Amino acid sequence: PSNIFTPAHATTASAVRDFFLIRPIGEQPIPFPHKTHVEKAMLKCTETCHEAVTKGPIAGIPGVKTCMICHDSIATDKPLIMKITNDYYKKGVDLPWQRVYGFTPEAHVRFNHAPHIRAGVGCATCHGDVAKQTVAERVVDHSMGFCVNCHKAKNASYDCLTCHY
Repeated sequence: PSNIFTPAHATTASAVRDFFLIRPIGEQPIPFPHKTHVEKAMLKCTETCHEAVTKGPIAGIPGVKTCMICHDSIATDKPLIMKITNDYYKKGVDLPWQRVYGFTPEAHVRFNHAPHIRAGVGCATCHGDVAKQTVAERVVDHSMGFCVNCHKAKNASYDCLTCHY
């Protein structure tokens, strides 16, 4: 007999966590100061760091080369920038960012950022006010009810096959 609980879950605990939408908290390599970049430097999420968001399904997580576009000459004496430069960039190693949002494979959800951006849905609608966060954290519950209510409010299709495969 196998020790696997189900084909989708190796353990009972894993199945329970997924059922109750309990997601792990991603440990980030650095405490990225979104507030500094958005409010002080006036960078736009979709133009600087998450530029893939307008083109396809994923927003993309910026690599160390994206950081160094500015930080090759800006704030180079700051300890965090020195860490990024010495521990990652100079070694040719990318920052091991952990995803904060996402659907489990078991949810069979096919999500595409691009049509949401084109429809004018702001990032904060689904991700909370990340601009005020230092380390990005999950503050919005992406339940089916959350998505369906938004689709209904915006007169978008809420047919099952719009999101599920």
